[in-house]
Amino acid sequence: MPPIAADPPSCWLCRRPLGRRVEYHHPVPKSRGGRETRPVHPICHRTVHATFTNKQLAALGDDTTALGAHPDFGRFLAWIASKHPDFHAPTRRHRD
Repeated sequence: MPPIAADPPSCWLCRRPLGRRVEYHHPVPKSRGGRETRPVHPICHRTVHATFTNKQLAALGDDTTALGAHPDFGRFLAWIASKHPDFHAPTRRHRD
């Protein structure tokens, strides 16, 4: 009997399967003492940094539910949900 294939690794932010390019996000930014990393799509990585300041990311840490509750980031997650794992588009800065 062949071994059961494991599910492909998924993006920490959007939960879609990862594509060819994988980046690693520090939930707590390195500038705020963070050491742990999570695998993410490049577009997800750029969008989380365009949406949140390092201070906000440090406060939210590993709480992906809180990240998704932000109106701009929540809309991004809903939009990206049906895209191919290697999908890419320009990222706009949203921070105020």
